[in-house]
Amino acid sequence: MGIYVTGDIHGEPSRFSSKIFYEQKEFGIDPAENTMIQLGDFGLIWDPKETKKENHNLNWLNEKPFTTAFIDGNHDNIPRLNQFPLKEWNGGLVNEIRPNVVRLRRGEIYTLEGKKFFAFGGASSHDISDGILDGKEPKWKEKTKKLEKEGKYRFRVKGLSRWEEELPTEEEMENGRKNLEKNQYQVDFILTHSPSASVIASLGRGLYEQDILTKYLEEIRQNTEYRKWFMEHMHLNYAMNDKDLLLYEQIIRIN
Repeated sequence: MGIYVTGDIHGEPSRFSSKIFYEQKEFGIDPAENTMIQLGDFGLIWDPKETKKENHNLNWLNEKPFTTAFIDGNHDNIPRLNQFPLKEWNGGLVNEIRPNVVRLRRGEIYTLEGKKFFAFGGASSHDISDGILDGKEPKWKEKTKKLEKEGKYRFRVKGLSRWEEELPTEEEMENGRKNLEKNQYQVDFILTHSPSASVIASLGRGLYEQDILTKYLEEIRQNTEYRKWFMEHMHLNYAMNDKDLLLYEQIIRIN
């Protein structure tokens, strides 16, 4: 069984094609034998309702000879993700998007190939310096056009391209603490979209601010023994050290 990890795809699934992820050509027919972990900003579930494009892409991905397991980022429609049915998968709860496409839920721990994975999605949108529009306002489209005419593109629209659920609830954070406590705060891998506070402080370049999630993840960092931490959000392929890695376009095998 192979376990692979990659970063943001922002609604473009071509990274999972056999031309790019060529290792799949050697896989057997059982998708459960190999897993592709995607670190958030999956983006294939974006619109308020399912579209033909979304359905096509998800069905295409579901037919691959591996299971896709993704965490949510800030550029994911989290309210819609939460509506998909829950099921147990490798020891933790997931939202089943398709039989072979699952969303890893915040604070859950999964066991793959005897290795424990702690997952926690979410992140703060930093591309909002030009404002946050309300998609329920009658003239929000006019405001969008006005901003674009002024050369301002760093804005988001509530309910259409930004969701309050991008940051975790107290319940989700407590779920993570409880599951880590059950495992004596020892896991093999940590999977997040957002970096922790110390990584933001080191690499943020003034573009990223601290928030409830970065501080929570720093708490996890200080209290948890782990082999590797895979994160994204900053669109970097960068190794902070031998344990903490930001992973963007690369695909790496971890077992």
